[in-house]
Amino acid sequence: MARRSDEGAARRITESAIPKHAQLRRILLELVTERLQPGAAIPSERQLITEYGVSRITVREALGQLVNEGYLTRVRGKGTFVAHRPVQSTLHLASFTEEMRALGHTPTTVVLLREERVAPADTAAALHLESDDVAVHLKRLRLADGVPVSIDDAWFSRAAYPGLLEHDLSGSVYSLVADRYGLPIVRAVQTVAADPASDDVATLLGTRTGAPVLVFDRVSFAEPGPVEHTRSWYRSDRYRVQMEVSAEAPRTIALI
Repeated sequence: MARRSDEGAARRITESAIPKHAQLRRILLELVTERLQPGAAIPSERQLITEYGVSRITVREALGQLVNEGYLTRVRGKGTFVAHRPVQSTLHLASFTEEMRALGHTPTTVVLLREERVAPADTAAALHLESDDVAVHLKRLRLADGVPVSIDDAWFSRAAYPGLLEHDLSGSVYSLVADRYGLPIVRAVQTVAADPASDDVATLLGTRTGAPVLVFDRVSFAEPGPVEHTRSWYRSDRYRVQMEVSAEAPRTIALI
């Protein structure tokens, strides 16, 4: 429940050229973006009517706009809550850590699995490995502001990056391979599909089994050739991809 304060009283709705629902929307937008955390309940319609001296129609119009814009979400029988705003990213070659920081989020990583073993057939083909070649396998859960956003299941060429598992892998692996090995990843080929979340993916991402997730399949290249094959699962309600489309010749771009 929002606090009644001098700040709130000072911003009561007034008769002006700006419609009352627009004034209330502005006040509530500040509340949900600056004072409340995602998942927090907002005041009830009755409380807002009393607090700001407006009609139920005005309150419902302001709330409806914020729901449609993705700032609020309604739960039947429970109330209206601050929505988890999806991370929106442009397509370009950058690490998850760098991307989240550039967007103003705090990235964290949980390393779920780190090992060296024979790569699966599709990865071996992508990395130009022999069927019995060992590769570096790294599976991580990526979070933004403490909220799960994606799972990255990555395979790296052991020939290109020997001893990779000896390093701290909770940050940007792309920065690590560039700084420690002198073999930066310079381009990638990536496909994106929509799939229902499996049980294990849903559990890690904190969503329900069968919920829609974005699946990225990426092969990345350094100067010697392909060095990484990764599949990533992103919650579609917490992550959006933005791209620019032009009439120019296509170029290889990818989000990491």
